[in-house]
Amino acid sequence: MTDAIPMPADENIFSVAPLLKYMGNDDKALEIISKIVRDACAPGMAPFEQASTALREHRLADAGKIFHSLRGSIGTLGAKRLVTASLKLEQAIAEQSTDTIPSLFAALESEYQLVLRDAGDWLQRNAPQGA
Repeated sequence: MTDAIPMPADENIFSVAPLLKYMGNDDKALEIISKIVRDACAPGMAPFEQASTALREHRLADAGKIFHSLRGSIGTLGAKRLVTASLKLEQAIAEQSTDTIPSLFAALESEYQLVLRDAGDWLQRNAPQGA
């Protein structure tokens, strides 16, 4: 397979198609959703840096809040896998299951990187001109 052939998108990583359809699937909806995607992804990896610091400092509640917020904002983008990974990590944090937190953190971070990648690709293909 060559790099010229795009891989099929995994709609469980990122899919705003249902949201776009719900909003009318027109230029105005595309403009609004493009802004939502840009705003949701704008922090980049900062939430993970903040949460990592909170975990190192044993501020589990703060880390849990960061992941909860991230799940809320990114979950609206159809990131089903990220939502599932975040819920597992949030549960481990709530239960103070410190032995499972590192691997769950790594899994969530990986899912988030995939969302950022796919969202960036979607924006390049779909964002309205001048946005």
